[in-house]
Order: sequence, then structure tokens, then C-alpha cells
Amino acid sequence: MKVVILCGGKGTRMVGANSQAKALVPIGGRPILWHIMKIYAAYGYTDFVLTLGHGSEAIKRYFLDYGPMTRDFTLGLGEQPRLTYHQSHEEDNWTITMADTGLETNKGARVAKVLRYLDGEPFHLTYGDGLGDIDINALVAFHRSHGRLATLTGYQPYSQYGVVQMDGDGLVTGFEEKPRLTDWINAGFMICEPGVVDYFQGDDTLDLEKEVLVNLARDRQLMVYKHTGFWRSMDTFKEAQEMDRLWRNGAPWKVWS
Repeated sequence: MKVVILCGGKGTRMVGANSQAKALVPIGGRPILWHIMKIYAAYGYTDFVLTLGHGSEAIKRYFLDYGPMTRDFTLGLGEQPRLTYHQSHEEDNWTITMADTGLETNKGARVAKVLRYLDGEPFHLTYGDGLGDIDINALVAFHRSHGRLATLTGYQPYSQYGVVQMDGDGLVTGFEEKPRLTDWINAGFMICEPGVVDYFQGDDTLDLEKEVLVNLARDRQLMVYKHTGFWRSMDTFKEAQEMDRLWRNGAPWKVWS
């Protein structure tokens, strides 16, 4: 399966993270997009389709320069320049399709614009700002077991606030520091069957969450794979700093060796 990654966002809340594409915000010196791709590659999924929008030129340039910027090389100048690399890297077998899907296009429409690159096959789909130690093999096995058109990964996040515990009279009986919530959220890491193409019909305003997923749920074609390990999204500069700190302290999403 190919892996579609939504990476056209502006990152307007990333105050202090420069004006680059959100997908290029560095975590441990590498863009968050690279970390997401490494998660999938660890399970053998190395054929990527990037839905570009804001900062598309910078994302293209990052991968066009990836070889010389990550390896030692010898450059022979002249009428026919020669570039010889002195070592390989684990990304040698990656294939990346970069598709410009517009600056203001909604996520559902971004996916619709790249369906032509998916060869009518099932595909992975995820956001360009979420990291987790997702067991992709288990996710795929679950998806294949239920026979519906789509699967999303559900996650129970932790509250960002401490919780006050009290009795019916308002007497405080205790505190719980940032408990895990009981509700499930959409953490991305989705899988779609070719039949979902019927749900990606519309113009550039087509919304993935409010239209496509809602309609799949209405038709009883959407299942949830429950992930109980690590997951974190990056929507603010503070969250980017926290991910960078986590990387330095073991990177709980690092499923590759």
C-alpha cells in the first residue's frame, strides 16, 4: 500500500517556528514529516504520496537535496559533473510522489486530488503532524479483518489539566494530575479501500473529518483501531519543543532501529 501524508497545512499556530511548512518543523534535527515516514518505512511501507500546499517548494527542495545533505560525496566538476556517494542510507528505497494540491484546499479535497496516483489500490492515510508507536502490522491486520471501507486509529489522550475530585456537596476529596480521558479521538494512521473514492467527490472545500469520515460512519463503513501506546500531535510551537525534548530522551515513537 502507498502512504498518503497530508502535509499542506500552514501551521499558523506555530509561533516562533519560522514561516516554513508545518511538515518541516524539526524534531531532533529532522522534519516531523521524516519521522512519520520512518514509522511507516519500519514496517516496509516506503512508497509515499505527499499532498503539498503551503511550503511545497521547501518540501520538494528538502527531498531533492536529501542525498547530498545526508551523505559524504565526491563531486567531479566539468562539462559532465559526476556525483559519487560514499555510503548508503536506509531511505535509499523510498519512493516519493509530491503533488501540489493547492494552498487553501481542505484535507478531503487534497486526498481526492492524489487518488490518481494510488493505482486503485488500498492505501494508508495520515496527518503530517502526529507521531506514535503505532503497530502498523496490527493496524493492517485489523483493517483486513472487518471488511469495511476504512479504518482510523483511535487514541485516548491525556488531559492537559489536573482534575479536581469532589463529592455532591462540592467538598474536594482529591486531585488527579492530567488523567487519561475516556473519549477516543482520531489520531490519523488510517487505511482506506479503493471504494472510498465515492466519498471523495466534491470541490476544494471537501472536508475530511466533517464530510468524508462522517459519511463513512453514517454508512457503517468506518472502524476504529484502538491504539493504547504513545501518540502525540504537534499543533503549536510549545508542542514542537516538547517533541524535541522527547526525542532527546528516547523518542517513544521511534519504532525503527
